Amino acid sequence: MKGLPIVSADEPCGVGTSALPVIQPVDPATCRGTFSMVSLGCPKNLVDSERMLGLLREDGWQLVAEPHGADLVIVNTCAFIDASRQESYGAIREMLDLKAAGATRGVIVAGCLAERQKESLLDELPGVDAVIGVFSRDEVARAAERLLGGLGDQRSVFRPAPARALDDSGRMRVTPRHMAYLKISEGCDRTCTFCAIPRMRGKHATKPIEEVVREARELAADGVKELVIVAQDTTYYGLDLYGETRLVELLGELERVDGIEWIRLMYLYPIHFTDRLVATIAGSGKILPYLDMPLQHASDPVLKRMQRRVNRAATEELLGKLRERIPDLVLRTTFITGFPGETDPQFAELVDFVRRWRFERVGVFTYSLEPDTPAARLDGHLPEDVKTARRDELMRVQQGIAHDHARRQVGRTLDVIVDRRSDERPDVWIARTKADAPDIDCVAWITAPGSEHGRPLTGRILPVEVVAASGYDLAAVSAEA
Repeated sequence: MKGLPIVSADEPCGVGTSALPVIQPVDPATCRGTFSMVSLGCPKNLVDSERMLGLLREDGWQLVAEPHGADLVIVNTCAFIDASRQESYGAIREMLDLKAAGATRGVIVAGCLAERQKESLLDELPGVDAVIGVFSRDEVARAAERLLGGLGDQRSVFRPAPARALDDSGRMRVTPRHMAYLKISEGCDRTCTFCAIPRMRGKHATKPIEEVVREARELAADGVKELVIVAQDTTYYGLDLYGETRLVELLGELERVDGIEWIRLMYLYPIHFTDRLVATIAGSGKILPYLDMPLQHASDPVLKRMQRRVNRAATEELLGKLRERIPDLVLRTTFITGFPGETDPQFAELVDFVRRWRFERVGVFTYSLEPDTPAARLDGHLPEDVKTARRDELMRVQQGIAHDHARRQVGRTLDVIVDRRSDERPDVWIARTKADAPDIDCVAWITAPGSEHGRPLTGRILPVEVVAASGYDLAAVSAEA
């Protein structure tokens, strides 16, 4: 497993790498050592990784791309569902194999798996040198110094969940320079029966508006044009700190940050989605008409067992309002198939719901039994083959909807943000429309004749004409080079 992608200062930003950040080398006279990082999980976890990278850089450590040969390796883990836990365990064991072979001196485990398993992780994986919980991430430089300082006893560092979200400034970003994730809160006050996030990330903790804006300005000064707003529950923002939701006020401040051109909203829970928020999105020149709203199901009995605190009628009323009031709206959502007790008619209701609302972007997951969640104690757990068959059926329905949406873009002129040059041709670029979040959605392949000789298009927002659709993706032509 490779570490985070980087481009060193003496390596040219050529085809296929031009979207990656340039990492300036640390002065050899003051360099404490080299490290590599494997970052797993969601964008919120990536923000934590970037914060740890920044702290280590500030302390004199040199980031390298390859774990093999690094003085130490940090694995920032995910533990959301069983598949993510297994991926995290696999990454840790791979790094421990490097250590056993003498290819690295130490392995530090951070993130959600560390928080969930705590000290038991050291018993499970005795080769791990240090375990750092979610809220102890700022101790990473101290842990690294201790490890390479010859203090070889295993050590774990855990802190209680903070009353306010952690400071994410001073990050060393590994996303393309023109986009960044901006975490506006930590934790979650929801009690969804299938979810273990509150056990790992604590209760909802709002980051004050002035701190979020300060981080946004820092990112804009570093070249960011697209801010992707992330949280566990974005529409809840402010309720714990101010006594009322303040997402509208926060967005108003972010719109005024010079240099930011696109603001993309993720993880919007349907509760607390006010008319003011709808109007703010509809009337904005920067907030994209793209809303990520995880709904999880559409059948009221299933939603009740999930403890989602919303029913289908209220959800459909909100969806209708959003479709009516926000021009060119793109809706992304996620669903769970095979939740305990889900019957054939209830699943059919979910399929009908997807057909009716024709979401442009959908992710479908099979229910994952999490031992320390209330859903684990429910009756009616379904066989894996039933969960998978239902997921595949729902995805077949959604695939037709998404492909039809792509075909309807042909002939339109759309704005795109260019992420990088294609590895295949120097005049072809990989970009995203307003309808596409980084990594999880589709791409647009842009042909720009003459761009192979002109200045790079990476990071530019420009209009293109869509000339074809291939499955989920688009092909387009730009006259700009």
